[in-house]
Amino acid sequence: MQGRSLAEVATGAVILAVALLFLGYAVLNSGRGARVGGGEGTRLTARFDRIDGLSNGADVRIAGVRVGTVTDTRIEPQTFSAELTMRVDGGLRLPEDTSAEVTSEGLLGGRYVSLVPGGSDRVLADGGRITQTQGSVSLEALLGRFIFSVTQINSSAQNQQGQNQQGQSGGSGSVTPR
Repeated sequence: MQGRSLAEVATGAVILAVALLFLGYAVLNSGRGARVGGGEGTRLTARFDRIDGLSNGADVRIAGVRVGTVTDTRIEPQTFSAELTMRVDGGLRLPEDTSAEVTSEGLLGGRYVSLVPGGSDRVLADGGRITQTQGSVSLEALLGRFIFSVTQINSSAQNQQGQNQQGQSGGSGSVTPR
């Protein structure tokens, strides 16, 4: 009995070690692990009307490629808009008219900031501000509007159908034979 329980404990330890190795590999290679050189790169800020679900550590991407991270989120007290601070790769020379958009990876995916470089000859410096922004679109709000509009269409169609039926039954009086 002693030999059997020792074998079970050893097997459990090996399985646990393998699971931890897989977890470590996944974290290190997913881009979500500890950020090396978090203070390096160009610091940029941008204001958005809404940033639903976006948090510190979220990706900043250009053409789908990760080029930085969101380092700070806060409310601007005068306008009550969300202000993001981002660090992007210092080797990128982003034009002054670059735009930023809060977007999602899919219906259930996480949110990230997508940068679209403009065509200006002047470049954003460290501490620069991106002025052309588009906040996140709320899927729940869009769904609510869609359901409301479908309900309105169904309701008006039923009303129209009811009026048509009343007009047909009300106009058919008794017919007198000749």
